[in-house]
Amino acid sequence: MAHSESARQWVHIGSGLFALLLRVLTWWQAAALAAVALAFNVAVLPRIGGRNLYRPVDHARGFPLGIVLYPMSVLLLILVFERRLDIVAAAWGVLAFGDGFATLAGQRIGGRQIPWNREKTVAGTIAFAACGGVAAAALAYWTRPSVVPPPALAFVIAAPLVAAAVAALVETMPVRLDDNLSVPMTAAAVLSYASLSTADAVRANGAVVLAQLPWAIAVNGVVSWLGYRAGTVSRSGTIAGAAIGVVVYAAGGWRAWVMLFATFLVAAVASRLGMKRKVLLGIEEQQGGRRGAGNAFANCGIAALAAVAAVTTPHHGAAWLAFVAALTAGGSDTVASEIGKAWGRSTFLVTSFSRVKPGTPGAMSLEGTTAGIVAAFVLAMTGVALGQITTAMVLAVVVGATAGALVESVLGATLEGPGILNNDMLNFINTAIAALAVLWLG
Repeated sequence: MAHSESARQWVHIGSGLFALLLRVLTWWQAAALAAVALAFNVAVLPRIGGRNLYRPVDHARGFPLGIVLYPMSVLLLILVFERRLDIVAAAWGVLAFGDGFATLAGQRIGGRQIPWNREKTVAGTIAFAACGGVAAAALAYWTRPSVVPPPALAFVIAAPLVAAAVAALVETMPVRLDDNLSVPMTAAAVLSYASLSTADAVRANGAVVLAQLPWAIAVNGVVSWLGYRAGTVSRSGTIAGAAIGVVVYAAGGWRAWVMLFATFLVAAVASRLGMKRKVLLGIEEQQGGRRGAGNAFANCGIAALAAVAAVTTPHHGAAWLAFVAALTAGGSDTVASEIGKAWGRSTFLVTSFSRVKPGTPGAMSLEGTTAGIVAAFVLAMTGVALGQITTAMVLAVVVGATAGALVESVLGATLEGPGILNNDMLNFINTAIAALAVLWLG
């Protein structure tokens, strides 16, 4: 079995060398070849000895999910980034070399395991970030001449390294979402985000950010300590919340920070409402309602990225619109969930409309949904009062937050139970969809 898995990973790595062709192919030629590879892996590979690459779960399932998802992910990347094949090449490099060498290093070196996922090792994660980052940077540099205009060398070198590091962390999450999908999509998202940054925007806003940084550290240090003492956040949540708060304050000043704090306050209060019923039903928040690091990044990570984009890209207004939308989605979703668990009388699954117990993944209630929409409106108006968005965008923010919540409910009802996604990932997806929806509406 070890030999079979090693052979599988070398094929996985070797397939990444086809990314070298992206320098000379047009996007439609590359897409056609990826489609051919997908068809080959589905119909031909099993008939010419490819079953030796199957894992036991593949034999039980009847088909190799990872071997199918690999070319499918590459095809999707090409279709999405048809004008930025350097991003496709770099994300492909992270998938092929990062994920492949992580498994090989984990098997041969072993050693200390990741605390939150005992199936992953520290050595494997380091190998993922290092090998994936170097390969991605090399492929991005090789493919650079095919992009018009060519991306800056700073992007070609730095962005793939960061993308590989982030993808390595995502790969350690204890969920059953296939790495052949999560790894390249994460890397591509990071690379796409980094591609928006410009040196002019950084120079224009750098002095302001540095001037606000001391206040950001002082305010968030005090508030995070008070939050921990009050029992609203755990130790990890205190550190993560302080880091996010510093980023938001430094990028957007006290107004952006107040928006962040208002969202946290709304969520913290909602978590404590109806606690008696939640305890009786066994659906209360873990750790007595204390929010951890995962919850902080899930609900506020997109907002922090939007705040950084506001000072590193030319898209200042759009970034703050996404900032408000993401925070509104995270806060209103928490209100909807907590009110639904506390006072929801008829809880149902949005996928089938069948009645279920409160606290069931993906469940919704009329009471919770109504409370969530009201909370979204209040938070959106808070963004208006703080000068983050205009009154004309309030409805778009509420619609975006509601859309994010609906998608989260569908995914929760279908993918959380089997362990493909967890609650933090669902919350992150919720806020990301809300931000994207509002940008599209705006």
